[in-house]
Amino acid sequence: MAWRGCVVKWTKTQFVRSTNTTSGSSRLNPYSQQRCGFRREAKRPDTKKGNVTKDSNPTPSEVVDGTPGKAVSPPPGPPPPVKVPRPTLFRPLMFTVGFTGCSFGAAAILQYESLKSRVQTAKEEAESDKSLQGSQDMAYWHNWWSQLTDFQKQLILLMSMVDDFWSSLTEGQKTVTGIIAINAVVLCCWRMPSMQRSMIKYFTSNPASKTKCLPMILSSFSHYSIIHMVANMYVLWTFSSSIVSLLGREQFLAVYLSAGVISTMVSYMCKTATGRLHPSLGASGAVMAVLAAVCAKVPEAKLGIILLPMVTFTAGNALKALIAIDTAGLILGWRLFDHAAHLGGALFGVWYVAYGHKVIWRKREPLVKLWHNIRSQGAGGGRPGGGAGP
Repeated sequence: MAWRGCVVKWTKTQFVRSTNTTSGSSRLNPYSQQRCGFRREAKRPDTKKGNVTKDSNPTPSEVVDGTPGKAVSPPPGPPPPVKVPRPTLFRPLMFTVGFTGCSFGAAAILQYESLKSRVQTAKEEAESDKSLQGSQDMAYWHNWWSQLTDFQKQLILLMSMVDDFWSSLTEGQKTVTGIIAINAVVLCCWRMPSMQRSMIKYFTSNPASKTKCLPMILSSFSHYSIIHMVANMYVLWTFSSSIVSLLGREQFLAVYLSAGVISTMVSYMCKTATGRLHPSLGASGAVMAVLAAVCAKVPEAKLGIILLPMVTFTAGNALKALIAIDTAGLILGWRLFDHAAHLGGALFGVWYVAYGHKVIWRKREPLVKLWHNIRSQGAGGGRPGGGAGP
């Protein structure tokens, strides 16, 4: 009976232990699965080797030719630069040739009209002096002056002073006064905000711009900096008397305008060849042509620096130094000045005084005769009876 009681007791103990284990496991199992399930989801990697998962909605980078495909990453580094087409210079070249020819043709006609006007004026003044000689006396002018008001007298005195100053100038200085006035007006226009867009379009030369031809001449009268304009106009004023006495007023204007366009054309060519398409402005090219023409014609003339009057040098050496500096600036790519325009203007000035005067100006006679015949026919056609004029 003792062993029987032990067996029954052992059986009950095992049954109770198994029941508690089963009930405990059934109570803890859902919680354990949920917790382990969240842990497994958090630690599960996105992709495994050999098993690649794809989304149902592929991104645009994973779509190739409209169908989902392998994602392609963009190439590293900056995007490739956009290729800018090289500007064509055919129209600016034709404009340069045409404008130069028209400048010298108009200068020849202007010289003809100026000589004709001077002769006619001299005749009229001689006739008026003879007719008025002895007819007026000092009493008449004294009475006329006493009848004027104080304001009128001061105005007449001011005009007399201006006339005396104008008469004291040389013909070259009178000629460049108009050029300086035009440059001053353009400089004032640069200070107007409402005109900035038009000034950049028409008064700066750039081979990459849509407007290439008209700025070739307008930029020669355009300065944005006051110091730049003062420096150019001072050099032009200094050499104006020499160049006008050497070439004459009309021929000087033709050379100045042509040099501005030719120097800009040389600048266009250098900018297009090197790819440095930046705008330029200023009369430096035309001024360099004037300076080079005088220095080449009179190489032994003594020149100096305004701030260093004790330093003197010959005109020939000054021209060589300027050409050397601009050549170095063009080769080394200096951006302070438009060295290509400087070289173009200087070389044109040297060429003109050496050969261009004979090639262009001395062959103007057929054009002048043609203009004279046209004028004579026009004057004769307007006379009664259609007779030829004097």
